[in-house]
Amino acid sequence: MDAAQTGSQHPEPEDLNVGTKPVAESHRFDEVRLAAWLEANVEGYEGALVVRQFKGGQSNPTYQLVTPRKTYVMRRKPPGRLLPSAHAVDREFKVISALHPTGFPVARPFGLCLDESVIGTIFYVMDMVEGRILWDQTLPSYAPAERHAIFMAKLKTLSDLHNTDHAAVGLTDFGRPGNYFARQIDRWTKQYRASETERLEVVEKLIAWLPGSVPPDDQTTIVHGDYKLDNMVLHPTQPRVIAVLDWELSTLGNPLADFTYVLMNWVNGAISTLPDLRAHGIPTREEYVAEYCRLTGRTGLPELDWYFAYNAFRLVGILQGIVGRVRDGTANSPQAAERAARIPALAATAWHFARKAGAR
Repeated sequence: MDAAQTGSQHPEPEDLNVGTKPVAESHRFDEVRLAAWLEANVEGYEGALVVRQFKGGQSNPTYQLVTPRKTYVMRRKPPGRLLPSAHAVDREFKVISALHPTGFPVARPFGLCLDESVIGTIFYVMDMVEGRILWDQTLPSYAPAERHAIFMAKLKTLSDLHNTDHAAVGLTDFGRPGNYFARQIDRWTKQYRASETERLEVVEKLIAWLPGSVPPDDQTTIVHGDYKLDNMVLHPTQPRVIAVLDWELSTLGNPLADFTYVLMNWVNGAISTLPDLRAHGIPTREEYVAEYCRLTGRTGLPELDWYFAYNAFRLVGILQGIVGRVRDGTANSPQAAERAARIPALAATAWHFARKAGAR
């Protein structure tokens, strides 16, 4: 349920991510104190409270809060040593609070707690949105027409986000306008350095080349930061997005960061393995680009190879961050350590596209 999963490029088996489990020992807290906070701060809350932990997610522990009348979701910072600026659940709460009144599909926010004495870290509570979360990007259990409709609904929702006036919804201070990609490259380079476990020459070449090759930063919108099929809830029966989840990496930035991250599915993900996209019901990359441009008023998307190099490098930084958390003892998923093996291949993919974009 977060960027650490990198599900759009390497989907995990669904049974590892779907549903809930007993709260992990390392993520337990005083449930009595939480219940008291909910009663004082969440409109309409009535106990008794039963707490479960969602299986999916590596980054911000996510819990299901079940009461006799209603079910909620709680997202919290993880306990333990954390990288600077990571796990910003207060920013998640801010963006969904701004978007919810506009009708954009996010869960209803109920409350943010900045008092770490309640459960040990800051957290927020939102509505539990019931629907479908689809983990396999190829949608094997759907007919071609259904696949196509789901992919177009996903794209329309992303376009609606990028077309939202961030100033009008009170998010002028949600990030700095301009130089988005340069700042992101710096951010993920720092995360990589802070979590580095071995020196990889191809990563060193990317760190040297990317900052000086950034395309013109032409637009500032709200960006999600980890927009993918398994970070959204679809209507139970209709091809319609009813909630976009996991806003941990959201900020103000260039919308092409979001869109080209989605496009990585066509070049380095499950979709790229399909022999005939049209027969499968999934739009081609060219069709997806054309529709995004139509929905957002663009005339075209040059320099896609640079954006693919950037996105693959960014995922290297995310994965290395998980490896660092394993080293530091703050990641509790049994799948976390396995991700270290993906880093060299993903870095090689980034350099492949960097070469196509002019790197030498």
